[in-house]
Amino acid sequence: MSNTFNPNEMILRFRERAEAVKRRGLPPVEGAERQMFLEAAKLDFQDYAMLGDAVATLEDGILHLKIDLRPPAST
Repeated sequence: MSNTFNPNEMILRFRERAEAVKRRGLPPVEGAERQMFLEAAKLDFQDYAMLGDAVATLEDGILHLKIDLRPPAST
């Protein structure tokens, strides 16, 4: 791994990917294929958004990603 790796830049790339998933259009598919495409997009967005919300640290060459999956506190 390069000494120039910046975990915060990686987090920003995942945020950009999550936004790209939201913006991308649907290909001209119908029926079951359309549903499969929609499900894949939903999972892509979820995964990229979670990583985009992570707090990243690099300690002794080990990348740590902290992602809070708890629901927001009710008020």
